[in-house]
Amino acid sequence: MTTIATPAADSRERLLDRIGIPHSLRWGFLGVLVFMTGNGVESNFIAPHMAAALGGQAMLVPTIITMYGVAVTVASYLSGALSDLVGPRRVMALGFAAWVTFEILFLVSLNAGFTPGIMASYFLRGLGYPLFAFAFLVWINTVAPRKSNGTAVGWFYVMFTGGLPTFGSLFALTFIPLFGGGHGGESLTMAASIGLVTAGFLIARLGVREERGGRRLAPEGESTAAVLTGGVRLLAREPRILSGFIVRLINTAPQYGMFVILPGVISGELGWSQTQWLMMTVIVYASNISFNAVFGAIGDKWGWQRTVRWFGVVGSAAGLLAWWYVPHLVAPGSDWGYWLSVLAGVVFGILLAGFVPMGAIMPALTPDHKGAAMAMYTTAAGGAAFLGAAVVAAVLPWGGNAGVVWAFVALYGVAFVLTTFLKVPEDSAGTRHH
Repeated sequence: MTTIATPAADSRERLLDRIGIPHSLRWGFLGVLVFMTGNGVESNFIAPHMAAALGGQAMLVPTIITMYGVAVTVASYLSGALSDLVGPRRVMALGFAAWVTFEILFLVSLNAGFTPGIMASYFLRGLGYPLFAFAFLVWINTVAPRKSNGTAVGWFYVMFTGGLPTFGSLFALTFIPLFGGGHGGESLTMAASIGLVTAGFLIARLGVREERGGRRLAPEGESTAAVLTGGVRLLAREPRILSGFIVRLINTAPQYGMFVILPGVISGELGWSQTQWLMMTVIVYASNISFNAVFGAIGDKWGWQRTVRWFGVVGSAAGLLAWWYVPHLVAPGSDWGYWLSVLAGVVFGILLAGFVPMGAIMPALTPDHKGAAMAMYTTAAGGAAFLGAAVVAAVLPWGGNAGVVWAFVALYGVAFVLTTFLKVPEDSAGTRHH
């Protein structure tokens, strides 16, 4: 039996490794997809849903979402630092526990219209998904061979974005009507998302047996305090890490900002429905999923820095402008205008994947401090949610929605300049596959 099964197992391993997925982590990738699907269920209706629950205090919603972004940012840093300290496996379990506990409290507070409870529980739930997902990203960078590191990170983002917001929005699109529609249907759909998050955690927990994820990654001689503060100290003394941190922070900030302003524009001002908005989101981020691994592979072949600069930064800025202006230039509520608007969003979704090699660049900038570098990368990835919401909160009152969009374009201009400092030896001819 063993001699018959081994070749098939070896063949599967060769296939997965060949496409950039470390075979030993394969179930973890699926777990991230399912977990993030549950996390992403609410992503495109939570702002109006909270506004309805808060009634006369609806103006608090941007502040609540911004504070959620703060929690995401803190947890994103801790995902790297704690993974160094106790191993990614334990950090993923902590993230799951935080998500489920505070999601239940959040739903109870929403149902009761209890404003302090809504604010506190939503803030604390923000600790959950970064600890789970970004700890797994640290695990990937620990296991993946350097020659396919960018591709492995690309596959991670296939799963991450596949859940948040793509399959999450598809789940909402399907189940809100099944649960009766309206505010009640949205509440029941969010409750159902707890099952998805639990399933994702169990898939990763039970399916991944790779040993390095269960133990400390930092050198044994480093104190707990040194490990936990390593990323911050690295950021302070290494300008290239600071540049990479800011570029990754800017990367997906517009995505989160558009989640705040576009639902009311597409499914309100411009005459389309909530269902059409959710379907638009599914299609836009499905396109992103399709190209995450592609741009990871392009980065491995063409150069990580060049891929980020030209596809990620320049391409995303152009795509963002298209996604904002095309819906305003077509006939409001029209079918043909809707599909042109979807196509414009798809351009943004595809080119946003051009940032994928940042997950390989950051640890390559300081090979002797990979854990600390990944702590800052994951902090920036989580901090993008905060930056996106903060830009909306700061610019919307005086610049309107269009001002918000142009503020994000200006941030992409900053990122273009900073990519100058992100060259790594792996981008030099002849060194990539050695």
